[in-house]
Amino acid sequence: MGEALRSIQPETDQIVEIVVHVDETLGPERRKDLVAALEANADISVAEFCPLRYHLMLIQYDREAMSSQDVLARVMAENVHAQLIGPV
Repeated sequence: MGEALRSIQPETDQIVEIVVHVDETLGPERRKDLVAALEANADISVAEFCPLRYHLMLIQYDREAMSSQDVLARVMAENVHAQLIGPV
């Protein structure tokens, strides 16, 4: 499938990580497009799907620039139904 797992350790104290549940089953291309769209935002440093659990996303963002609800809104702006699970 070609999806690489990256280390998602926060680099600073202002970077936090949340888990988002994606309600739909997305194919590989749609997952790739969603990750690219989220990472195009300067305040989101990492977005990735959990290996073998493609309904869960781990997303790191700058908490001084946006909230977890802002991140969820960005996911949903990509025409994806999703729910915030919480911080990691």
